[in-house]
Amino acid sequence: MTFDLPLIVSPCTGVCTLEADTRLCAGCLRTAEEIAMWRDTDNTQRLAILQRLKERRRARGRTSAADSRPRRRQPQSV
Repeated sequence: MTFDLPLIVSPCTGVCTLEADTRLCAGCLRTAEEIAMWRDTDNTQRLAILQRLKERRRARGRTSAADSRPRRRQPQSV
């Protein structure tokens, strides 16, 4: 059984500046490519991006309690 879930919202924090050295957004840590493609991605792709963002936050020591909890939505097998 499949469910039509609403699209996952953008992780944008409103601090939209690409860092010169890493080319990541200073606010959400997405690459320019991830930002540009977000609008056209499905939830499976968005979950993959969010997982990469979680790893980037951990690498920078920018974690929260939410990063330690498992995601409620898991990517669907195709």
